[in-house]
Amino acid sequence: MKGSLFIVTAASGTGKTSLVKQLIATTNDLAVSVSHTTREPRPGEVDGHHYHFTDTETFTKGIEAGDFLEHAQVFDNYYGTSQQSVNNQLNSGIDVILEIDWQGALQVKELYDDVTMIFILPPSKATLRQRLSSRGQDSQEVIEKRLAGAVTEMQQYVHFDYVVINDQFEAALTELKSIIVAKRQTLSRQQARYGDTISDLISE
Repeated sequence: MKGSLFIVTAASGTGKTSLVKQLIATTNDLAVSVSHTTREPRPGEVDGHHYHFTDTETFTKGIEAGDFLEHAQVFDNYYGTSQQSVNNQLNSGIDVILEIDWQGALQVKELYDDVTMIFILPPSKATLRQRLSSRGQDSQEVIEKRLAGAVTEMQQYVHFDYVVINDQFEAALTELKSIIVAKRQTLSRQQARYGDTISDLISE
């Protein structure tokens, strides 16, 4: 049975990465696709685990070769998702999460009819500013730049299937899990998983 594709999108500082990390750790047969990026690694980030870090020339060659399922330029850096990697995971029956920005999400939506799109919002602008500042990893100039772009990013929530407000972490995590569980119980998924059982139950 082929896996399902999920997209999780949020403005920077909303807590998306922490939520997805915990979701993966507590949900079976669910994996996150590791994106490629041209930005510099932050302290503690590991190549191949958090991102595939690459240079701009290599990335642009990948775009020309059609290697990416989606790609976008965000804050002067490129981000992209390997099409082959995602398809390999889906074909092996694993549900896959793409942690990507709204531009990439809309690109993927055009290619996958059955993709489930989730947008995470902060409870307030004040909370978003506080979360960005508390990282201690970016300069004030970078923080202000991210805040300026956050409103435009958050306006794109209307293109998504679900919205989760990340006010209380555990509550937001539970809501995310419920979306995954609900998708796994759809008619098409249950027919593929329990076809013989269902046929036996309804036969006269």
